Amino acid sequence: MEKLDRTDRKILELLQQDCRITIKELAEKLHLSNTPVYERVKKLERSGIIKNYVAMLDPEKIDRSMTVFISILLTKHTRDVVDSFREQALALPEVMEFYYTSGNFDAMLKIMVKDMNEFQYFIQEKLSKFEFLTRFNSTFVIASSEKVGFDL
Repeated sequence: MEKLDRTDRKILELLQQDCRITIKELAEKLHLSNTPVYERVKKLERSGIIKNYVAMLDPEKIDRSMTVFISILLTKHTRDVVDSFREQALALPEVMEFYYTSGNFDAMLKIMVKDMNEFQYFIQEKLSKFEFLTRFNSTFVIASSEKVGFDL
């Protein structure tokens, strides 16, 4: 990781809380002028530490209140198969995250759907069509808490 000083860490902390904060507001909170804060933010973006700015949506309000983790066993573990599976899985609107894992399963998907009917449709009409998938196990989320951002 690139060496981050206290000011960089504070900038990242503030941006994680509200990525729409202006350079002027950042500068005021840091007791600095606009120009050095702007240059630091740009440096953090160029270095890839800041990857993107996004809006976080409320899953309940967009009919995605059911979260399921699906552990998947593949028939082959070649790079081509894993890469193809990852690309195809992430292309499905229900799939929010993909993890290539070790242990009893080869991959894990985090999916978000409206309800059990949508989950059933996802399994029968989408997931079961994958060529190299041999077995899967679903874990349904009862309740969740999330931590947004990293402690720096």
